[in-house]
Amino acid sequence: MPSIERLEVRAATIPTDAPESDGTLAWDSTTIVLVLAHGGGRTGLGWTYGDAATGKLIAGKLAGVVCGMDAEAPPAAWLATQKALRNDGRSGIGGMAISAVDVALWDLAAQLHGCALATLAGRVHDRVPIYGSGGFCSYSDEQLRDQLGGWVAQGIPRVKIKVGRHPLADPHRLEVARAAIGDDTELFADANGAFHAAEALAWAERYAEHGVVWFEEPVSSDDKTGLRLVRDRAPAGMAIAAGEYASTLADFVGLAGVVHVLQADATRCGGVSGFVRAAGLAQASQLPFSAHCCPSIHAHAGCAAEALVHLEYFHDHARIEGMLFDGVLAPDGGALVPDLSRPGLGLELREDVFTRYEV
Repeated sequence: MPSIERLEVRAATIPTDAPESDGTLAWDSTTIVLVLAHGGGRTGLGWTYGDAATGKLIAGKLAGVVCGMDAEAPPAAWLATQKALRNDGRSGIGGMAISAVDVALWDLAAQLHGCALATLAGRVHDRVPIYGSGGFCSYSDEQLRDQLGGWVAQGIPRVKIKVGRHPLADPHRLEVARAAIGDDTELFADANGAFHAAEALAWAERYAEHGVVWFEEPVSSDDKTGLRLVRDRAPAGMAIAAGEYASTLADFVGLAGVVHVLQADATRCGGVSGFVRAAGLAQASQLPFSAHCCPSIHAHAGCAAEALVHLEYFHDHARIEGMLFDGVLAPDGGALVPDLSRPGLGLELREDVFTRYEV
């Protein structure tokens, strides 16, 4: 029985290719915290997107917990990390730390089993439909047209833009988006919690005029009453979605009763182990399930989620993963299709590129 021998933790900060902002935040770089799990002559890769302090928590608290455990049993290590952070918190940085370790251990286990991570996780889908995501509030009309139109040209049948930073400008931006993608492409909007419930309902009516069929985080995910109100009164045909910031199963339970679509992010909710639990809750609640960002991980984890409808092909993460890893999947007919002939996630670290941005 191979054991987990060592965890190596590293971080890199990648500048964005242009200034970016959404309804509540602006940024010019993204930090990736990488875990390399060694055991049985193999190395598993896992990561999260968050502050480099996440890496210190992994090295100082979680590495010693999982080392020596069965490298072919990631859920057992996941339970051990959950217990280890009881007093430190399993949400926020704690949740991201658990997630990065768990993904690395699933990648390692799948390599040791000689199969793709999607297969080891219990594959029920062969492909994961995607939607192009970016459309930042900081983009010019030209940038917006080029990005959204580029996704449609790749065969992606749904795209999402950010809204809420300058609400009065959003109708124009939606006009630009609709003109760029045509009438047959689904248009999504994401406010990142920029509105109060009454404002969100008013803007939902305006967005519907442009054919918006998905309104993500119209209010903060902490505002369950507001989410329920928007869900219940949104224009017909517009799905209200949230869940990207959920860390624990209890978080998802609280959201399941107030949205049309439940989202989850394996880099925040406890890795593959936490993601499949959230997927099971969505299935039991008869809710569609959507994966948030990090396409290289969710292309595999999403195949094991029966209720999955799509994955967010987020500009920043798709770009970063393409820079840092060999073997990254390219969109294929509006979906990501895991290569089942490659063990684990099918990725290899580009050491020279990672080192260039390492912190």
